[in-house]
Amino acid sequence: MANVFTPIRLGNLELKNRFVRSATNAKLAADDGSCTPELIEANRKLAAGAVGLVITGLAYVQESGKSGQGQLGCCADFQLPGLTEMADAVHDAGGKIAMQVAFGGLNSNPELTGVPAAGPSVLETDDGPVGAEMTVDEIQKTVAAFGEAAARAKEAGFDAVQLHGAHGYGLSQFLSPYFNRRTDEYGGSLENRARMLMDAVDAVKRAAGTDYPILVKINTSDRLDGGFSNEDMLEVCGMLEEAGVDAIELSGGTTLALKLKKPEDSFSWLGKEEVVYWEDAAAKYKKRVRLPLILVGGVRSFETSERLVTDGAAECISFSRPLIREPALIKRWEEGDRRPAECISCNGCFTTPVLGCIHTA
Repeated sequence: MANVFTPIRLGNLELKNRFVRSATNAKLAADDGSCTPELIEANRKLAAGAVGLVITGLAYVQESGKSGQGQLGCCADFQLPGLTEMADAVHDAGGKIAMQVAFGGLNSNPELTGVPAAGPSVLETDDGPVGAEMTVDEIQKTVAAFGEAAARAKEAGFDAVQLHGAHGYGLSQFLSPYFNRRTDEYGGSLENRARMLMDAVDAVKRAAGTDYPILVKINTSDRLDGGFSNEDMLEVCGMLEEAGVDAIELSGGTTLALKLKKPEDSFSWLGKEEVVYWEDAAAKYKKRVRLPLILVGGVRSFETSERLVTDGAAECISFSRPLIREPALIKRWEEGDRRPAECISCNGCFTTPVLGCIHTA
């Protein structure tokens, strides 16, 4: 049996194989953040397609932290029935499911929330200042909301939660000196910049129990001048290991880097080239951190997936765009059709209002 199809245990989370659906906002939730039949079906199809762990798109833990239309919510009890139905659907299809919990920070959308976006500091841009600086009280309330969301996910039957500390959303902003210019206990040193993330991990443990699996998604770097660096990532992952987190997913870049349209940050090409985006960072991680590693970005073939797992570069391989194109990709590989993923990273799926691929070539 190929190593990618062997079981693995991440804390108390047992997976049938090493393939993970990396959190992807399907934009299919109702306006109030509750599940829709379409969103439930999208996740069920991934589990039926032999994905070992399905991670939901980022679910906001507070209304004030909602960042996009159609975004899933995990901030109120009225959302529980739909979340329960989603977890049940994935389990019935043979998979496991984790809720990615998130706070938009400066990426929050005032048109949707009715309140100004707020993050670690006001962001100065060429178009003027963006957002407001959160007070310590607001930070602590958001931290508590992460715990409450995790308890809600557990009640709904989710197998784990993943804290979204990547891509320039709220927790990622606090980690990054590019966004975080504070001078209090939540800014300055890396230990201070990591305080909100570490407090959120603690809040999840207190609310959902110390045995409830916790994953964290974190940037290898922000790809912004003066932002979160590779060395920062290694230090923070060491803190997370000491805190009892069960696995780390490495990604990179920020929504702002994409908006600045740096060619090296687009990760978009019309071709079949396969580049494992964060393999060098993963090698550094493996020398410093013992936590199981989930690696996302650029993998498009069974052979590369197998190499990364066999060589110990990562314990699990996660996919976003390839599973938008082919929800049953992993099942296809499992059944012996080892052709590479059909996804060519054209980013056409970013322009669609719902989860789907518009590429027809």
